[in-house]
Amino acid sequence: MKGLEFPLYGTKTAGVTEKFDLTSPESRKKYFEAKAGKEIEQIREFMKDNTFVANMVGKKNSGKGTLSKAFGEIFGMDKIAHISVGDVVRATHGNWAEFEKSPEFADLKKNYRGYISFEQAVERLHGRTQDTLLPTEFILGLVKFEIAKHQGKCLFIDGLPREMDQISYALYFRELINYTEAPDFFVLIDIPEAVIDERIKYRVLCPNCKTPKNLKLLTSSKVGYDEETKEFFLKCDNAECGTEARMIVRQGDEVGIDPIRGRLEKDEQIMKLITGIHGVPQVLLRNNVSVVDADKFDDYEITPAYTYEKKENGEIVTHEGPWTYKDDNGIESYSLLPYPVLVAMLKQMPKALGL
Repeated sequence: MKGLEFPLYGTKTAGVTEKFDLTSPESRKKYFEAKAGKEIEQIREFMKDNTFVANMVGKKNSGKGTLSKAFGEIFGMDKIAHISVGDVVRATHGNWAEFEKSPEFADLKKNYRGYISFEQAVERLHGRTQDTLLPTEFILGLVKFEIAKHQGKCLFIDGLPREMDQISYALYFRELINYTEAPDFFVLIDIPEAVIDERIKYRVLCPNCKTPKNLKLLTSSKVGYDEETKEFFLKCDNAECGTEARMIVRQGDEVGIDPIRGRLEKDEQIMKLITGIHGVPQVLLRNNVSVVDADKFDDYEITPAYTYEKKENGEIVTHEGPWTYKDDNGIESYSLLPYPVLVAMLKQMPKALGL
């Protein structure tokens, strides 16, 4: 990020010579234990009787959801809840007729406070665009209802703050959602725009468990081929999902970052402001590494570019090759897979949790 340099946490570990297959859930389990076993045990012990609130902050498609899902893969998805503010708003909009009849709706209307009326907020919800934002007070009410479904779980909050005026809400978020005894911390993710562009263009999602992958940059251990469209597709390999469902593409992703450049700039401003805040621990993550510093990581932790081939016998073969790009400062760089980024998060979490 221009004007802001996050520390680089190299993951190459003395004595660890095994090359792990990070497309395999079983191999990933061994990888995390080898790279951050001590910290995993500390966090696991903490989570037996405690919860936390992690405020995930980064530019759109910086990997907030992927990191949350990978964390759940280690500690159990039954122990965590990934709350995407955007998903909560979209779900409410899509199921408005049902929501309007619920006790939650009556409670939201009764307790709403804001600079526009409740009726105007509802109208804004139904006419929602990228440029027409809902009042923060309205959004918080919806998020609190979602969190109430996940009592006793550690929370990964994705999408707050999104506006400058929401930073103060984020600082006191655990009090607002009655997680007052749970330690909270910010997780700030730095990622170059060139990586975001490729992630958007090729991202796919499991329709059931919402695990994200990327046809080009983060493949699955299970790949299929559509005879009708002559296209390759990924299947979900999340063991806890167990469906092997065909992962889907979001409409409009093919254009990349162009429609969201304004939002990316705002996200960057918010991140810079948060780095100057005292009193809330910060976990600082970076997705990229310069080609010069790449020796701090094992080769298999660097993001390759994946291509696919269908053999005459019907077998699908996955090929991988190197992928480099210029970061936001014009430096030749590699992208990291999400798993070494998560290792950096695990390494910092015990301090953030006061362990």
